[in-house]
Amino acid sequence: MLYGPAGTGKTSTILAVAKQMFGAHYHNFVMELNASDDRGIDVIRQQIKEFASTKKIFSQGFKLIILDEADHMTKDAQAALRRVMEKYTKNVRFCLVCNYVNNIIPALQSRCMRFRFAPLKKPQISARITDIAKRENVKLEPSGIDAIYKLSNGDMRKCLMMLQSTFMASSDGVVNEDSVYMSTGNPLPSDVRKMLDLMVNQPFEKAFLEVTRLKTVKGLALSDILREIHPYILRLSMSDECKMFLLEKLGDIEYNLSFGTSEKLQTAALIGSFQIVKEAIAQKN
Repeated sequence: MLYGPAGTGKTSTILAVAKQMFGAHYHNFVMELNASDDRGIDVIRQQIKEFASTKKIFSQGFKLIILDEADHMTKDAQAALRRVMEKYTKNVRFCLVCNYVNNIIPALQSRCMRFRFAPLKKPQISARITDIAKRENVKLEPSGIDAIYKLSNGDMRKCLMMLQSTFMASSDGVVNEDSVYMSTGNPLPSDVRKMLDLMVNQPFEKAFLEVTRLKTVKGLALSDILREIHPYILRLSMSDECKMFLLEKLGDIEYNLSFGTSEKLQTAALIGSFQIVKEAIAQKN
């Protein structure tokens, strides 16, 4: 069982292993199914059982069945798969690939050796996208690599998509921090810092007008601003109690946004939270 976040190379790893093991006979001895599409019990009873029950002729070893996105299989299908795995264990090996191991029933987990794929680290991603950019004649700047890594959260697939979309959207073909943030629709760090400065240092009315104007001009969503402003709050020079209060308010605002509440009101609530903290600090001093 290979599990971990998306875009960390789980499917690529097992396919590479299978092709190395079976070589030219790959298509004869390997069955690959995307369990998110073929996830019913009928697939287990028909396709997988039929493939598993036939032995390799004039050769030694075993067959391989790869179930991608196995965490999307129904519980009944997983229970049926458990019985198939027990019955045909002599001539078949199973590889389950999933993002959320908790969605796999314990009976299946106990029959598998588990390998966790962690999010990729920056040196791994940097080396790969730099090599791809060189091969594709893409002008990739160091600031572009940093921005892609930060927004991808260790997801290599997302990195490649951002690199491609930024290159196609850029007028001069240069991939840097600004072009990455613009093409993905995320707030620029400079804009986030400006909003934070307004909320910390300006009165409520002026801060609200300026933040609203920036959101409108840049086409930013409040949910994206909340995600980007979070790390800056942790670095503010204020007490832990004030930071905890602000982070709690950010969570409440994001929760309210998920229910379709007014973004204008939630923007005012965000700025108001900073005003409350400012007044509390002023009273202590």
